[in-house]
Order: sequence, then C-alpha cells, then structure tokens
Amino acid sequence: MNVLFSHFFLGLSLAAPIGPINAAQIDRGIRNGFMHAWLIGFGAMLAYSVFMALVYFGVIHFLDHSFMQTFLWLFGFFVLTYIGVESLIGAGKQEVRHQSADESLLKTLMTGFLMSISNPLSILFWLGVYGSVLAEMIAKYEALEVFLYSSSVMCGILVWDVFMALTASAFRRWLTSRLLAAISVVSGLSLIGFGLYFGWEAYRTLFL
Repeated sequence: MNVLFSHFFLGLSLAAPIGPINAAQIDRGIRNGFMHAWLIGFGAMLAYSVFMALVYFGVIHFLDHSFMQTFLWLFGFFVLTYIGVESLIGAGKQEVRHQSADESLLKTLMTGFLMSISNPLSILFWLGVYGSVLAEMIAKYEALEVFLYSSSVMCGILVWDVFMALTASAFRRWLTSRLLAAISVVSGLSLIGFGLYFGWEAYRTLFL
C-alpha cells in the first residue's frame, strides 16, 4: 500500500510544477469553465501515457541524438508560440460567459495533448524520473504490479488535473471582461515565453 501511495504522490509531483499546461488550464477554466480546463489536463495525460509507453519499450532512448532533440525544441517552440499568440489575439474579443463555450471540446483536448507531446522538458523529465522509477520497478516486481504502480502514477496526475480545473473554473464568478482580457494576455505571454525558451535551446543545439 505504501508503494501505491508513493507512486501516487510521484504523479502529483510530475503534474504540479507550474508550466505551459497549468497556465493553459487556468486560462481555459476561467474563460470556458471546468470541462475545458479538465480536457487540457486530460490531453496532457494522454501525452504522458505516450511517454510512459516509450520509456517502457525503450524507444525514448532515440531522443539522445542531437537531431531529435533539436526537432523537439523547434516543435515545442512553434506549438507554444502559436497557442500563445492565439491567446493574445483573442484577449480583447472575449466576453464573460457562464454557459458552454464555443470552442470545441475536441480542440481543447488536442491543445493539451500537443502542448505536452511537444514539450522537450516533459520528455526529458519523464525520461529521467519515470525512466529510473520504471527500471527499479521492473527489477523488483512482476509485470502486473508494474502496471498497477504505473497506473497509480497516472491517478496522481488525474487528481491534480481535476484540482486545477476546479480551481480555475471557480474563479469565473468574479470575472469581468477586463480581467478576462488581462488573464488571456498573461497566459499568452507565458506560453510565448516558454516557446521562445524552446527556440533558444534549439538555436544553442544547432549553432553553439
């Protein structure tokens, strides 16, 4: 039981650090409500599942090559910068809504997935943290136990996802159009900042 809880808290620690996903969840939750904020996080969870599978099957070791690392930095740069600019452009056009948002749920889900799958920091984090945890689990436990403990990691991520969605959507009751625009601007600038950092890392990998 202690092992289950330790892996559950590992999932929380993987999801909790402030980054593009949490920024996007706050933005979507305040603008569009709980479901959109939750789907951003759920899309990220799908990406994390891909990372877990890659670690398990050893495919992620191909990311040690500089070409793949540069590609990932550039991919992250384009995805996050695009989403950030889109948030800035729409900042002055949003109005406070307390009914369902016009943005499709599928688009929101894919936004969360793309933001995570294109984030080199997430990939390297999963490679370093989950990779070492998985190696230890495989050495100690049977396949069914490895699956169970890996599932507890995902449960921790899911709990954080729900917490963030509830927190962001709860702020809607105090929302004004001006505050909504300010939040969109801050969120957009944050995402662009992460994107520019990824672009700088790609430049360093290529030319420095």
